[in-house]
Amino acid sequence: MKIVVATEKPFAKTAVDGIREIIEGAGGELRLLEKYTAAGAFCQAVADADGLIVRSDRVTKEVIAAAKQLKIVVRAGAGYDNLDLPACASRGIVAMNTPGQNSNAVAELAIGMMVYMARNAFQPGTGSELKGKKLGIHAYGNVGRLVAAIGKGFGMDVHAFDPFVPREAMEKDGVKACDSAEELYGQCRYVSLHIPATAQTKQSVGYALLAALPKGGCLVNTARKEVIHEAELLRALEERADLKYISDIAPDNHAVLQEKFGGRYFSTPKKMGAETAEANINAGLAAARQIINFLTNGDRTFQII
Repeated sequence: MKIVVATEKPFAKTAVDGIREIIEGAGGELRLLEKYTAAGAFCQAVADADGLIVRSDRVTKEVIAAAKQLKIVVRAGAGYDNLDLPACASRGIVAMNTPGQNSNAVAELAIGMMVYMARNAFQPGTGSELKGKKLGIHAYGNVGRLVAAIGKGFGMDVHAFDPFVPREAMEKDGVKACDSAEELYGQCRYVSLHIPATAQTKQSVGYALLAALPKGGCLVNTARKEVIHEAELLRALEERADLKYISDIAPDNHAVLQEKFGGRYFSTPKKMGAETAEANINAGLAAARQIINFLTNGDRTFQII
């Protein structure tokens, strides 16, 4: 079995060494395509591959068409919007992600962003503390649970809304369950956003939810930019001088927000939630194990389609 690791931004050497050990230890052959600049190189590399591991690399229908023997593709990370799932499904190719492997990295970033905004973007002036403030978790999955735990460590009063998680599970963690997103936003000074970008959630966080935030409210987005209604975000920030928004992926109207709202808005230059050495290694090794388990045992755990 031939496994290709295609990474425009390569895994750390430690991760590559571990991936190689897993694949070759199972009798497979590892091929690396790193720092490539042309889609043609990607297509050529997967021509006879049985399995494919990527990070944020786009697995398009053209890549799928070129990969005549491909049986499985694993996105090393939680998100998978870089995979053309219909193209995979049309060929019967199993698509997976590696949920949970970068969760701690994203959770720590979310809390760090709260500190950054609470302390005036580290500029002179009187800031505030997180202790005693209400923290809302919008989507109580792997990352949301960790943000809640860290927030509790800061002494925050943690609330959460997730229609897919039983309230008993939240309450067991010492988290107050909300019945709606409106209730969550209406009472929490900080809201940490973790919903995926789907047809149902895209642009779902808009003016109504943002305007409901208490005085000094701050929305922290380490999810996807597509879930924010950017025009309505702009409107909310214009109407309320106390609102803040911070994200680890720049919205399309980044330049306007930056110019108008200064210290009340911040975005990292690129998505960096999983950009830690530990997450890099964990996701890569998990992807390799999942491919081997599928090709040798038919294990479909973490299958997306």
